[in-house]
Amino acid sequence: MSELQSPIRGTAAGVPFLAFPPLTPRQDVPVVVAWHLMDAPRSEAAMAAAVPLHGLDAWRVYLGLPDTGERLPAGGWDELMRRGYTDAVMLMHGPIISRGAEEFPAALADLETQLDMRASAVGLMGGSLGAAVALLVLAETARAAGVAVEAAVLISPVTQLKPTVEALGRVYDVEYPWSAESLAVASRSDYVARADEIAATGAAVRLVVGADDDKDGILLPAERLSAALADRAGDVRRSDLLVIDGMAHALAEQPGLEPAPQTTSAAAVDRHAVEWLTRHLPGAQAG
Repeated sequence: MSELQSPIRGTAAGVPFLAFPPLTPRQDVPVVVAWHLMDAPRSEAAMAAAVPLHGLDAWRVYLGLPDTGERLPAGGWDELMRRGYTDAVMLMHGPIISRGAEEFPAALADLETQLDMRASAVGLMGGSLGAAVALLVLAETARAAGVAVEAAVLISPVTQLKPTVEALGRVYDVEYPWSAESLAVASRSDYVARADEIAATGAAVRLVVGADDDKDGILLPAERLSAALADRAGDVRRSDLLVIDGMAHALAEQPGLEPAPQTTSAAAVDRHAVEWLTRHLPGAQAG
């Protein structure tokens, strides 16, 4: 795919990124900032290959999540998984979501300088835990930084951390021991409960989930968030939910660290993402 042949690699305010310029070179241009999954694709390069936003005339920037990729903790992936088994919320999910959102304003400002662009409009995209980062940016960080987010695409999204953690516990045959502290972290990432805050931004939000994903951990929370946003916005055209038959949680083949051929499900996700962003991100066009 020609659009993926010449990416710009770098670090923005300490965050690794992979960026693709707009099809029509110009300075004032919309930008889409994306975060990858913890499942495959689990790096910025692998996410760009899975969901390249093919044909979207905008800057497309893929950020690495904290504690992943080149920022894995000492001990690598095994250490990250050890943290997950020790305390999935306090040592893994919570810190990654929180730090990922906190990094956004400085990273965007640095990207504008490095790439010599002015973000005329901002869109967000995220997969799984990366979608939880995008939602926290939307609910808190962007508004506090004075960044107006116009549109978001959330793929296989973690929209309510508590049921997601409990679903993962059933997969790994462990029961997470909730505490007051971890419940507070989960509450911060309960975007159904925070639907008013998200709707108040005016951003158009599309959720894309797989029909074969976990029902209690992903599908039902996504349905609840989509319904809550449509109810608050009073306009179903500003928020919707698409369910893709045959798609599970991952968007790429395992292990998902390196770019890989796009799967059929990921290609469908890409088309739906481009259609939504073209419709709702001012200045973005489909080439």
